[in-house]
Parts: sequence; C-alpha cells; structure tokens
Amino acid sequence: MIDVRASTEPAHSLLAAFSFADPGRPEACPLPRLAGPADPECWHATPAGAFRIESVSVGDSEDIESAAHRAYTLLLQRVRGSAQPYLLRIWNFLDGINEGEGDAERYRAFCVGRAAAVDASFHAPPPAATAIGLPTGRPSLLQVVALCGANTGIALENPRQTPAWRYPREYGPVSPGFSRGAVLGSGEGSVLLASGTASIIGHISRHPGDVETQLEESLRNLEALLEEGERRSGSRFRMGGCAALRVYLRHAGDAPRLLPILRRTFGINAPVRLLHGDICRRELDVELEGVFPAQQG
Repeated sequence: MIDVRASTEPAHSLLAAFSFADPGRPEACPLPRLAGPADPECWHATPAGAFRIESVSVGDSEDIESAAHRAYTLLLQRVRGSAQPYLLRIWNFLDGINEGEGDAERYRAFCVGRAAAVDASFHAPPPAATAIGLPTGRPSLLQVVALCGANTGIALENPRQTPAWRYPREYGPVSPGFSRGAVLGSGEGSVLLASGTASIIGHISRHPGDVETQLEESLRNLEALLEEGERRSGSRFRMGGCAALRVYLRHAGDAPRLLPILRRTFGINAPVRLLHGDICRRELDVELEGVFPAQQG
C-alpha cells in the first residue's frame, strides 16, 4: 500500500520524501512553495519492493521533443524488466511549457516526443500524470519523476471530462498520454492518486480569466473522480480524507484568494501546498492533484 504523510518514520518503509525546499534532491518538486507545509511530502510503501521512485532529468537545449523522447526512453529502460515494471503515477516538469505557437508549443512538442518513446504497455492504459511548467523562463530542463509498481492499479477517467488520450486534433498532433487518476491496492488499504486536474469540461477549458471559478470547477472535477474511484474499486474516497494536495498556480499573487476556498473544502489543517508553476493550457491559471486513502464506513 501507499501511505503519504509528513513523517519519515518508520524509515524502512520510506519510498520518497518529496522536498519543497531542496531542489537539488532527485525527487524534489522543483517549484517555489507559496503556502502550506514546508515539510517534505513523505511517501511510504509496503510491502518492501512493491513500489519504487524513478527520476530522470534531461537538458533540452536541443529541443523539448527530443528531450522528452530521451527522458522516456531512459525511464522505460530502467523500469521494464525490473521488479516494478508498471508506471503508475508520473510528474513532468519542464521549462517554458507554453512557449511557441500552435503545434510548436513546447507542451505539444513534449507530448510528441513522449508518444514516440513509450511502448504499448504505457498506453494500456496510460498512467496517472501531471505536467507543469517551471516558472523560470529558461527552456533548459525536463524532469520526469515516476512511481513504479510491481502490480497495476485501476486507471480512472472522469465522467465530466474527455479522456486526455482522446483529445481532438486541435490540442496537438499527439494527444496527451495520461489517465485522470489511479487506484492502487484494494479494500481499506487502497489509495486514489488524482492526476493534474483543471477547469476542463469535456475537452474545453472553462472560466478563463477567473481563477476562483476555475478552482471551484477543478474541485468539482476532483469530486467526480473520487466518486468514479469508489464506483470502480468499491473503496470510499472523500475530499476530507485528503493525505496530500498540490495546487499549482500560474500567478503567485492568486494564492491568498484561493486559500479560503481550499480550507473550506479540505479543512484548515489539511496538507495542502500551493506551488508556483505554469499550467499546460495557457488559458488556465490553476491545477491541482491529490492523494486520497480509502475511508472506513
């Protein structure tokens, strides 16, 4: 099972400590923290050997398409044939995610490079994932962090949204390769990992220019995903049972406006971190992801 909390004990079960203050660590989240706990986001796993974290960093001075191809080729080389061959959850961080116009946009080119590198198992179904832009303005780095497992999970799609891998051509020559979430384990030990979730209904972005309404729409999407996870797995997942939530903001100054909404939804003491990063759709300003253990009763 996967357990996410703010403690590194017991040490033998620690899978990764995602730091928000030490960008030099391989598993660090390379985004400025705007609000929320400064402690690492500690992922524990049992039994030993059931999960592992892989991290690949590639300079993309050539172009982001080639960098994505190289990063995912390296990732699959490390994972396939190992004791944890399944990609369950992926985080992609890249500079200048919205730079370029049309199909030349860096995020679209990243999707092309990733699709050219991955194998058939990657798409059966694709893992839960997030792609966020580093707010540095320097197109020089692609960081891919993957949670890998000995067994598959239950891939989830959101009934309010078109599966990303079925997006129409207007979003690029290759559709994004990710599922909306994944349930790992079963029964009381199961956990739902929500992918990057934004203000999108069907495949259309909603409420451009209104970050508060975007957040509220994103929360409705998250609620729908938890309900779908319960329907698919039989386990109960609730917003109030959130073990970790990351909220990515394009504009750092939006944090004070969104904190009251998040506290009202998840509770004043919930482990919610607001991070400064660019959203893969340039018309959107907020995206969130979370970890939700199964609830009893």
